[in-house]
Amino acid sequence: MAVDVSVVGSGPNGLAAAVLLVRAGRTVEVHEAAEEIGGGTRTASLFDDEVRHDICATGHPLAAASPFFRWFDLAAHGVDLLRPEIAYAHPLDGGRAGLAYEDLDRTCDALGTDGPRWRRLLGPLAEHSRELAELLLGDLRHPPRDPRAAALLPARIAMLAAGLERHLFTGPEAPALLAGVAAHVMGRQPSLAAAGATLLLGHLAHSTGWPIARGGSQTITEALAADVRAHGGRIHTGSRITDLRQLAKSRTVILDIAPRGFLEIAGDLLPPRYRKALVSYRYGPGVAKVDFLVSEPVPWAVPEVGKAGTVHLGGTRDEVYAAENAIARGKDADDRFVLVSDPMALDPSRGLPGKRPVWAYCHVPRGDPRDATELIRRRIERFAPGFSDTVLSSRCLTAPELEAYNANYPGGDVAAGAVDLRQILGRPVTRWNPHRTPLDGVFLCSASTAPGPGVHGMGGWHAAKSVLGKDFPVQPR
Repeated sequence: MAVDVSVVGSGPNGLAAAVLLVRAGRTVEVHEAAEEIGGGTRTASLFDDEVRHDICATGHPLAAASPFFRWFDLAAHGVDLLRPEIAYAHPLDGGRAGLAYEDLDRTCDALGTDGPRWRRLLGPLAEHSRELAELLLGDLRHPPRDPRAAALLPARIAMLAAGLERHLFTGPEAPALLAGVAAHVMGRQPSLAAAGATLLLGHLAHSTGWPIARGGSQTITEALAADVRAHGGRIHTGSRITDLRQLAKSRTVILDIAPRGFLEIAGDLLPPRYRKALVSYRYGPGVAKVDFLVSEPVPWAVPEVGKAGTVHLGGTRDEVYAAENAIARGKDADDRFVLVSDPMALDPSRGLPGKRPVWAYCHVPRGDPRDATELIRRRIERFAPGFSDTVLSSRCLTAPELEAYNANYPGGDVAAGAVDLRQILGRPVTRWNPHRTPLDGVFLCSASTAPGPGVHGMGGWHAAKSVLGKDFPVQPR
């Protein structure tokens, strides 16, 4: 039976596209190769039926700031985004820690003499947060709605990209906080791409926050899927598309897949020049993730760290940068950057007394097959003495296993492609509309397209708007 739109992949971008198109009156079918929808936005019981671990994404600063999710209204669909008092924290040796409170004043007070400099860097961005989120999560084809807000970025990006923040601050906490945020880019440090990401994520800590979803990230997926079904759309799990011609009866196809996957299912249907551009698309470092079942909260040496929704472990700014640059070159690093999440610090529904979910990941060379459990455990122990004694069980997903879990993570690259200036301006290829492919009626919307990785749904939003054109529905209903 012919359908208006077939969406391949049920990550946030694929489901966002499906939501917009089904609400616009199109018949929509979503095909998910796995037996469960969600892609990187899934939650599962790994060790105990009552303990819920997020499989990939937990912190959602981009979901809270996303124009798509603001339009969709997550709260109205039953998703409760819990905003921690401390958005993110960065412990240091010697009983010190950088603490990025949602309250900018408290952050500046905690930074002491560096507080006024932190305020000058991020305060003006927080005041124009909505306009900056629209710009930085945009499709790069439209001028900024507020040029004054956009004008705040160039000098700040240039300063961070040149590494001059090490001269701006006098203490180690503020540079470490910024380095921890920059490391989310998983690439060379410092760089223009990392500087832009630092300013985006860094200022959101003081505006819409770095929330987690009550009950797990799966609630975001379920809300989107429920809306698709409520408007007549259909979602098929265990439905693997291996050849684009399987969807020949669809007027429009939207692919929430990485370029490598597009090459596999489209093959010779693609024009040689475009195919060559997709082949040259570059992927970044990988990730190894460890899930822990623990008996009590992480015993951080600085207790306030336990109030943070996200914790960055990497030591000083220079230590973080050295580790990230080694990994970006495909080499090992003595002390890798580690990101830790202890969701029960905010959401008691995730576990039980004496059984708590904690997960962490470290960056690794792409495709690195080594188990990272001991490396991550020692890294946490450095800043939380006694953590090892709380561990009841653990499991590691290596970079190749993450790729097997989700084909959009080649070599464990959860960003679905290197995030650098070239691949921001042309993601996945340099075209006026990167979501539209040379194949008539075929569009891309994954994290390999603008605006890049993160749970924001904007890749699907942009692709769906390209399909609808002037028929784009302005109102949510």
